[in-house]
Amino acid sequence: MTITAALNTSLYGMQTQTERLSTAAHGIANASTPGHDSDLTGDMLDVLQAETQFAANASVFETGADMWDMLMTVAKD
Repeated sequence: MTITAALNTSLYGMQTQTERLSTAAHGIANASTPGHDSDLTGDMLDVLQAETQFAANASVFETGADMWDMLMTVAKD
């Protein structure tokens, strides 16, 4: 896997978790709306999982960015 592929994969992962969090937040916000079939426990778990997975993807991105910086430094020397 290339550094750019790792960066792109982690960005996609962060985007996916952002969408997951948005969906869960919508479910939580509408939990008391009549006629809204909501799984409040599932939505809360999705929030926690989205946070953890977003952080993991951010860590991968940061590592990839650090590797890129090191390569650019080596290439200049």
